[in-house]
Amino acid sequence: MRLVTFQAGDGRPRPGVLTDDGIVDLAPEFASVLEVVVGGQEALERARQVVSRRRPAHDLASVRLMAPIPQPRRCLFAVGWNYLAHFEESRSQGKAQELPEHPTFFTKPTTVVTGPYDDIPVDEELSQQWDYEGELAVVIGPGGRSIPPERAMEHVFGYMLGNDVSTRDLQRRHGGQWLKGKAMDGSCPLGPWLVTADEVPDPHDLWLRCWVNGELRQEASTRQMVFRVPRIIAELSWGMTLLPGDIVLTGTPEGVGYARTPPAFLRPGDEVVVRIEGIGELRNRVVAASLARYQPCRTEGSP
Repeated sequence: MRLVTFQAGDGRPRPGVLTDDGIVDLAPEFASVLEVVVGGQEALERARQVVSRRRPAHDLASVRLMAPIPQPRRCLFAVGWNYLAHFEESRSQGKAQELPEHPTFFTKPTTVVTGPYDDIPVDEELSQQWDYEGELAVVIGPGGRSIPPERAMEHVFGYMLGNDVSTRDLQRRHGGQWLKGKAMDGSCPLGPWLVTADEVPDPHDLWLRCWVNGELRQEASTRQMVFRVPRIIAELSWGMTLLPGDIVLTGTPEGVGYARTPPAFLRPGDEVVVRIEGIGELRNRVVAASLARYQPCRTEGSP
């Protein structure tokens, strides 16, 4: 099943299921895709029943797709240096010393999330080093703490794509930790849909590719992950409860902009495409923005 969050005529975000014939609206049975994830197998079965008795209400081309979970319940989790060749290109630039024995984790605030075809706002006053990172994202289904590796896949609801757009100078300015450089508003496209785990027989046998302006920049198989999904889930959950709907970005392969000669950072007008076979495609345009300008929140918790 491919779960989507979409906007049609009234502009309200709605949960749906993408079928060969279009999008089946899951409202009012479900208020959001997150509700399906949290509801587990029972909710999935209810969603399948809706699809079986209801005709598609929308063509894919007639709606705006949002991130499948546009407002995550808490921060996103991410893994750094999870492809050996990416680690080596980082080390060649003096950005890494030795391969970690355990996954390198960092978090991203929920305000980074944007849609699979939305513009990526870039403010060159904040940084001149905006970079792309195509990744496979895992969405947690049943929650759990200290999950053993042999049971970790039971806790995977499904998969989607992510682009962990990073500002490299800010990433390394604040004491060597990565949060700030990977936290710019609207800098992490997710989607285009949430593919349930039953449709992905082996998440470690997928080709990931990223293009910038039609030039292939990243190409690797998820077989090349240093730490595979069960190890990531086991170590991330060690002593810390993972919740249904948590999003985990599993790392990017080699070919990022800062490691090229000369470096090739994103600029307004660029188009970035990330694709994983069997999962889908992100296609985002880079646009100039004023993120450095003061802007109070319109409502509490909203940018």
